[in-house]
Parts: sequence; structure tokens; C-alpha cells
Amino acid sequence: MKFSTLLFALAFALPSFAQTFCGPAIETLPVRAGGRVKPLVVLAEEVMKYVTGKAQQGELRAAEAFCKLSFEALGLPSGVDLPVKVEHIEVKKLLAIAEGESSAPYSRLQGEAEALRIALAGEKENNAYKKELQKVMGRLQTVQGITQGLVWTFPSDRAGTLVWLPFTEYVSEARLTALRASSPEPFQAMYAEARADHLRVAGDDFMTEHLYWRLNPFQWALVASLIALIVAVAVQRATAGLTLAFVSVAIQLLGITLRVMVSGRAPITNMYETVMFSGLGALLFSIGFTLWKKEKTFLWGGLAYNVLCLMMMRFANGMLDAGISPLVPVLRDNFWLSTHVTTIILSYAALALSWMLANVVLGRQMWRTSADVKYQSDMIYTCLKFGVVMLATGIILGGVWADYSWGRFWGWDPKETWSLIVLLVYMAILHGKSTAWIPPKRFVPLVAGAFMSVMMAWFGVNYILATGLHSYGFSEGGAIFLGSFFAIQTGFLLLAHFKLAAKAER
Repeated sequence: MKFSTLLFALAFALPSFAQTFCGPAIETLPVRAGGRVKPLVVLAEEVMKYVTGKAQQGELRAAEAFCKLSFEALGLPSGVDLPVKVEHIEVKKLLAIAEGESSAPYSRLQGEAEALRIALAGEKENNAYKKELQKVMGRLQTVQGITQGLVWTFPSDRAGTLVWLPFTEYVSEARLTALRASSPEPFQAMYAEARADHLRVAGDDFMTEHLYWRLNPFQWALVASLIALIVAVAVQRATAGLTLAFVSVAIQLLGITLRVMVSGRAPITNMYETVMFSGLGALLFSIGFTLWKKEKTFLWGGLAYNVLCLMMMRFANGMLDAGISPLVPVLRDNFWLSTHVTTIILSYAALALSWMLANVVLGRQMWRTSADVKYQSDMIYTCLKFGVVMLATGIILGGVWADYSWGRFWGWDPKETWSLIVLLVYMAILHGKSTAWIPPKRFVPLVAGAFMSVMMAWFGVNYILATGLHSYGFSEGGAIFLGSFFAIQTGFLLLAHFKLAAKAER
């Protein structure tokens, strides 16, 4: 490898070498990582977000930063020193990171690996401090893997069998010497050879993911939904808002279709995908109810919730992982995955629409002198009926799947238990509404508050309890988000209660 390094250094001045070797052509190179094949640009963005929290590294694109770090495996200077993310305050103290800082350079932290290992070995309790130590060590090991040429792999056709070679093995002196003799652009020829080998043996399915990454459909859907919401509120007729809502739906369906083509499964296997599917489901429900009931408030609620979901997908990177990973064995039955989980998430979408409408109605009641409470309650009641029926169906399907997978229909797993709690809460509200036990003026705030049980079943079990057989859906972080949601919703309900009570006394 020393002679190969010398060859690089003599043949190319480093700036032109970096531009040639790490140009845009590397983004579409197929690599194998995380149990599947993906374009290099996707792997690079996943790695950069994991290590630093951001895809872009200064002026460098993620793929360019990833590529330059790989120079170190050839003995060349990379000129890249990634800021490694550190979030826990006690870990910051251990690593002598200032309290206001959220990262430290890899060049400094790599010397702290032993201190991290000692601290991890001495921590017996599986708490937030221990988890952060593990994360920081994982980030350091990831950067080390890149600089050693182990993360970046190249496909090579060996007599009809695709073999994945590490960066340092594929970028060899013999290969580059042969390519320089036959092409004025040896690196471009090397990339073309790798793509051709993969295409010949395994096809080019990985390019669908590159299209998905390049189009970034959910970002454009967020823009379309925001504009649709503004138009729906500002324009009296619903036609304009509905048209723009259909545009947003089309963009989201495109994104989901591409994601399904990449993953080969229903897009409901992690928190990112459930938020994505729930937002689209609520928007579709709202469009259907708007056309059926001729009531534009449905559209307001659906668009508002859809915007919230798309904003979470776009900005809550520490809480929602947009990556596509292989499924754990229990989730590999596409029939149950596509029926049980889809039904549950669509029920959450309908209940979310009822929650959004209930808050809109409460706002109207607080700030308007007159409001048709009965009509507005019936509007919310329409969403509840759909949500409760689908939730009950989803729970039954989940029990059948559990019997098929684990040999028991019901086991009081936290996710199962909280789903049942949600169903009982909403069934009590529906029963109270139909029997006049709950009057219209109490029905609306109860529906607004009841959605906190959905959030507990949906996010709380994952972010707070973090136990049970449904551990494949767990994520780190999010407790602050959930606590903030509960606090804001409770505060709004208290404000509405005292405001409406004061209005009633006048």
C-alpha cells in the first residue's frame, strides 16, 4: 500500500486528486452496509447524521466528507476532522467538553476511548448515562472504520458471484495502473467498473433509493401542505384548499411508493414510518370527510396534523430515524405487518384528526361569542367512530399475529396494554356521547385530552417505558417531546376550562 500511496501522491496534486476521486460520481456507487445494498450517498448521510447530527459537514457534502476521510486508509491526509456528537451532561464532563458545546473533534476524542471503556465497564445500571457512553463509543468506532477503509465497500464480479471488497483492497495499485493505461480518467473508470459488475450480477435496484433521496418527496409535501393549509383558512370556498391537499397527497404517495420499492415491505416498521403513514392517513380522512359532510373544518384539521407529522419527519432527526433497515424476524410476515400495524396506525390517524378538530373547536368556543356546540361535537364524533372501529380491529389482528408468532393471543405486554387502555378510553367517550352521559360541552375537551392516551401508547411505551416484546420499534430520545406535548395540551385544556367558565358567568 506504501507504493500505491506514493503513486497517488506523485500522479496527482492533492486538491485535484480530491476533486477527481470524491466528485459527484461516487454518490451513485453501490455499497453494502446495514445488511443491504444502498447508494454511497445514502450511507454517507446516515453515517454523518449518526456521528455529528448533520449530513452537511461545513462546505462538504456528506458523500464528499465520507470519501475524504477514507484517504487516511491510503496514508493520505483527509483534512476532515468530524465533530462527534455528545449529548449527556455527565459524558461531557468525563470528556472535558464545555457544557454549552454539543460535540468535540474526533481527533481529540479518539484519545479518550480508554476512558469511555472504563466508565462503561463501571456502569452496571442500564440508564441514560450508560446508553450515551455506548453511543459515543459507537460514533468513534464508526469514524475509525471509515479511516481504516472498512466501511466503504465495492462490488466485484467474481465468475458470476458478487463479492464485496473493502475500500483498501479494491483501490489497489494493480487496478489503478491498469485503468490509467486504458483511460484518462482512471477513477471514473473504476467507479464505472464497480457499477457494471453490480448491474451484471444483481441489477440496479439500489438506484431507486438514490431517486428517493434525490427527490426528497416529503420535504416538498411539507411545502405543499403548508400552502394548502394557508389557502384553506384564507379562502372561503374549499375547492382551492382541497386541490392543493390532493397535490400534497400525490407527493406523499410517491414518497411512500419509492420507500416501499426500496424496502420491499409496508412502510410502518419504525417510528419515522408510523408518523409518515399517520399524517397521510389523517389527511386522506379529512379530505373524505370534507367531501362527504361539506364541512371545511375537517380539511383544516387534517392539513394541520399532516404538517405537524411532516415537520417531525424533517426536523426531529434525533427522535425519528429515517433510515431503512432490515426487519427483525417477527416482522417479516408482510401479511400481518400490512394488516395489523396499518390498521392501528390508521386508527391513530382518525383519532388524531378528532384531537385536532377538538382543539380547533375549543379555540372557537373561547374566542367566539356563538358556536354551534352540538354540530361541532357531531363532527368530531364522526372521526371517533372510524378511529375506534379500526383500533378494535387492529388489536384483534394483533392478538392473532401474537398467537401465530409467540404462541399466545394476549400477554399484557406494555404496547398491548396501552392499546387496550386507549380503546377503553375512547369507547367510554363514545358511550357517554351516545347516551347523553357526556354533554356536548364536556365531550369536546374530553376528546382533546383523550389523545394523550394515544400518544402514550404510540410514543410513551417506546420513549419512556422501553420494555416488552415490541422492542423492535423502540427508539432513543423523545421523552422531552412527549412531556412537552402533555404539558401544552393540559395547559390548553385548563385555559379553555377557565375561559369558558368565565364566559358562562357573564
